[in-house]
Amino acid sequence: MDSETTLQIKGVSKTFPGVKALDKVNLEIRKGEVHALVGENGAGKSTLMNILSGNYKLDEGEIFLNGQEVHIENHKHAQSLGISIVYQDRSLVDNLSIAENIFAGRQPLNRLGLIDTKKLNAMTNQFLKELNLHNSNSKTLVGELSPAMQQMVEIAKALSQNPHILILDEPTATITEAEVNVLFNIVRQLTEKGGSVIYISHRLSEIFEIADRVSVLKDGEYQGTKEVKETNVDEIIQMMVGRKLDKQKFKTFAREDVALEVKNLSGRRFRNMSFQLRRGEIVSLVGLAGAGRTETAMAIFGADPNASGEVYVFGIKVDIKNPTDAIGHGIGYLPEDRKQQGLFLEMSIEANIISGNLKNAVKNNFNFINEKKITDAANLYKDRLRIATPSVKRNVINLSGGNQQKVIVAKWLMVHPKILVVDEPTRGIDVGSKEEIYAILKNLASEGTAILMISSELPEALALSDRIIVMWNGKMTGELSCSDLEQVTEEMIMKFASGLNN
Repeated sequence: MDSETTLQIKGVSKTFPGVKALDKVNLEIRKGEVHALVGENGAGKSTLMNILSGNYKLDEGEIFLNGQEVHIENHKHAQSLGISIVYQDRSLVDNLSIAENIFAGRQPLNRLGLIDTKKLNAMTNQFLKELNLHNSNSKTLVGELSPAMQQMVEIAKALSQNPHILILDEPTATITEAEVNVLFNIVRQLTEKGGSVIYISHRLSEIFEIADRVSVLKDGEYQGTKEVKETNVDEIIQMMVGRKLDKQKFKTFAREDVALEVKNLSGRRFRNMSFQLRRGEIVSLVGLAGAGRTETAMAIFGADPNASGEVYVFGIKVDIKNPTDAIGHGIGYLPEDRKQQGLFLEMSIEANIISGNLKNAVKNNFNFINEKKITDAANLYKDRLRIATPSVKRNVINLSGGNQQKVIVAKWLMVHPKILVVDEPTRGIDVGSKEEIYAILKNLASEGTAILMISSELPEALALSDRIIVMWNGKMTGELSCSDLEQVTEEMIMKFASGLNN
């Protein structure tokens, strides 16, 4: 083992019922490096990290820490060994303060054995200062924070344990560009002091910005490690998916008839939004976090009862007071947070797919549920969308992120929407699954569905959209046609998104 190696994983395997999640995986992490770990959803990344953080026990293999074999018993044992993790799914408690979350179970005590609140808040404020969160109050309840702020608190919680090895699992999925820069500075400071970072992300551009080396997993097997400066995105993608991905060429399916029109729509965090969406057209709402994109989409879907303005569906003015009204007018909505807002995780795939249109499950006029009809419909969408599962009776929680996203798409396809709103359709899923989601959206457009998409990934918006509507500070600042991609650039979009062209 190399003298600079701080962590070595040798021949680690892990099997769950019916699935071999890891198969004799080898990995070596050096002192003072950022080591990226990539792979498609279901490749085994999270399973391996759960073994390192003490949540799972390996079935076979060995783990060495600074040359000594260790048997990680549980999460607390991992922390005592200097291993901390920031999960993709946050582990914070909403009704506790920032301070109480960061130092949960480790609060400083006074001479009487009681929590020293003054010291606790001082320690918390120090971490908030290091994370450049000067405006945050250590006493604020976590439930009152934005998703981006909650993620930064999660990072502060891990850093407060003074880890030698910090595992970051999709740490930038919900934070803004400014917070990404803060995070990267913290990562660099940690590695300069000799700490090591295992960095998991589907955003390959981040890997090439922050990582020293990158390792690839595929179907639970180790594919190899590359020096970042000696490889490129195409090579990494090919290692991940086993094939080259075709680059999207602009192709429009837009028709003449207007499917959706909003006039002077105003609501929480947005105002005076006016635009049209044609049948078969894909239009993206783009902007920085807080620009009002999701709020605009949710108002159209009836989730903001206080919104004002006019909404027209195929030329007819409609009064949408709630999501039920929206669905009745042929509007579907894929939410940004699939786990919290889009799925019943502990229910089966077929139950989730049918949940948007229970009428399809009715056997006869007596309103009895037809189980066979549900299973047949679910299997139809399983095949159509290539949902990777041995059975539609399997619970959704057991699926990878990409396949969970396909289940939500199937749910809304059962409703047969004329207009489909998709909010961050590929967040947290791998490049291979992204390509499949892109193909599904393009196919829907070709069939005449009008699609309003929200995306924080500019290459995605450029690849899929007919037009891009840019928002800043709650209002439209630009509208761009993607028919000539040489004329529409990411830099141009960012100028509108930053209010510079306002």
